[in-house]
Amino acid sequence: MKTLIVIPARIGSTRFPAKPLHQIAGHSLVSRVADVAARVAAARSDTSYVIATDVNAIMDHAAEIGAPAVMTDPDLPSGTDRALAAARAQGEAPDFILNLQGDAPFTPPAYLSALIEAAATTTADVVTPVVQLDWAALDTIRDQKTREPFSGTSCIRRSDGMALWFSKQIIPAIRKEEKLRASEPLSPVFRHIGLYGFRMAALERFASLPVGHYEELEGLEQLRFLENGMSIMTVAVEPGANAMWGIDTPEDARFAEGLIAESGDPMEAPR
Repeated sequence: MKTLIVIPARIGSTRFPAKPLHQIAGHSLVSRVADVAARVAAARSDTSYVIATDVNAIMDHAAEIGAPAVMTDPDLPSGTDRALAAARAQGEAPDFILNLQGDAPFTPPAYLSALIEAAATTTADVVTPVVQLDWAALDTIRDQKTREPFSGTSCIRRSDGMALWFSKQIIPAIRKEEKLRASEPLSPVFRHIGLYGFRMAALERFASLPVGHYEELEGLEQLRFLENGMSIMTVAVEPGANAMWGIDTPEDARFAEGLIAESGDPMEAPR
């Protein structure tokens, strides 16, 4: 199965201008994400990666760090559309495309490998990782949502892993929670990790469909698949060593530098 990891790296950001080029502990944000993809590609003969950008500055930076890159239309509406454009620009179309967000430098390479392996055994249109929350993690997310109600996404899934729904609300609601806390170490809530793997045909169909009603209400692209009868397989993964997911603001970047200082730099880990 020919797999392409695409790293969308758009220069425009109202909250964090030129974010992909921002230096975090001596390395640009996009180079840190590219390092994650490169580690996965080096371990798999059928996997490659590319940075998909919309400006020459990032193309030039990619050349400096030795990362493959492709120019895409700056007017594309989403990272998913940019991933499709990058896939279409390849000499040979991939079978499977992983959309690795360009602001997620702490993504464990094992998450990408888990999606690639799952795609080889399922006919689902999309595969994506989830983490089952323990009660302490659930309490933390509930507290966070009192300040940032649209932070974090939860998922309801069938016993076979197929997704039923995603929401910015914490789902499911839990009756008799105290009894469940006393008997189970893990809550019934799965947190969605924003990493997607697509069949090429599914990605092309996604791009041809209008924005869905619930997609627009929740601000979640993956709901477009579910609203149109397409299937999403969720893959349960272990929580990462670093709980931080994305870099959205300069404050996030400073916090990330603190985490690297405390816990070590993932770019310096053995390959």
